[in-house]
Amino acid sequence: MRTHVLVAAVVAAVAAAAAPAARASSPNPQIAGLQVALREQGLYRGAIDAVSGPETVAAVRAFQRSHGLRVTGLVDARMRTALGPLGRPLFGARTLRHGDFGWDVAVLQFLLARQGIEVPVNAYFDRPTLRGVRTLQRRLHLKADGIVGADTLASLVKRDPVPLARRRTVLVSRRTHVVKPGESLWVLAKRYHTTVAKLAKLNHLNLARPLLVGAKLRLPAARKIAVQPVADRTESVTSVVSLLDRWAAHYGVPARLARALAWMESGYNNSLVSSVGARGIMQIMPGTWQYVETVLIGRKVSHDASGNVRIGVAYLHHLLSDFGGNERLALAGWYQGEASVRQQGMLAVSRRFVADVLALQLRV
Repeated sequence: MRTHVLVAAVVAAVAAAAAPAARASSPNPQIAGLQVALREQGLYRGAIDAVSGPETVAAVRAFQRSHGLRVTGLVDARMRTALGPLGRPLFGARTLRHGDFGWDVAVLQFLLARQGIEVPVNAYFDRPTLRGVRTLQRRLHLKADGIVGADTLASLVKRDPVPLARRRTVLVSRRTHVVKPGESLWVLAKRYHTTVAKLAKLNHLNLARPLLVGAKLRLPAARKIAVQPVADRTESVTSVVSLLDRWAAHYGVPARLARALAWMESGYNNSLVSSVGARGIMQIMPGTWQYVETVLIGRKVSHDASGNVRIGVAYLHHLLSDFGGNERLALAGWYQGEASVRQQGMLAVSRRFVADVLALQLRV
């Protein structure tokens, strides 16, 4: 199955995923992308289960109300645009690589987790996700390059089907293009959303020979895909981003750094508890919580979302202060332990964590 076929299928799959909640019982991986985007908005606190249940449906409507969109309960292109970087692109619309960020990355991570591969579902193609992709590729006897292209996409969908909705594909009449100076098959393939191989095959071209100026090339028939909109109140909940920005301003910590660290740790999920007991949005260990309360703040802090963020940001401020404002060392101290960084320097595993958080802060 080629990439453009997958695109048509999965775009339509989003439409099917929004059936009324009463009928939504089977997972549709595309909904995992939607749930992560809604969680980032502070509107969804349920599990990333790819099921369009009552909480997901309610969060969609709440988002539409808060952004001045028609409250249809349907996730259309306007809503996905309003969701920002996490609202696009849909899974299957591009090749995915380390460093990518978006809806499709969240879907990829959900699919990997469904295969028993432990990865975070945070919409960021980080190093754990890269390792997860390579693990899957080795299982499937594919080239373990960590790149999710046509073959890996097709294998993923085959192993864990993305439900398909009814769709209408309209073929548009075949077009032609007259080659102009400076143009190449690669440039034309990108412009017309096709591949060099398809252009060469359609026009019987030898790729070893230069493209002649003035040559008339046939272009693959365009396809217009009519897609049903995605489906389906919840009370508005406190936005995690607002909490992060509030406490970052209070403690004088860069807001984007706090956001990126929180997203890396939990995906803004306050109900998350790690296998070692780290809790909440900032993934705070009990000992760290007690230290921040007794030493840094000097008072008890409520064990809710706001309290979790406050503890985390206060501790991040402490680390930044102790390391002279050096964000890399402060993040390493967060991950590795302050004393360990001073005694051993930044470990390799800490360097990867730090690099991911610093890259992520450009996207959140």
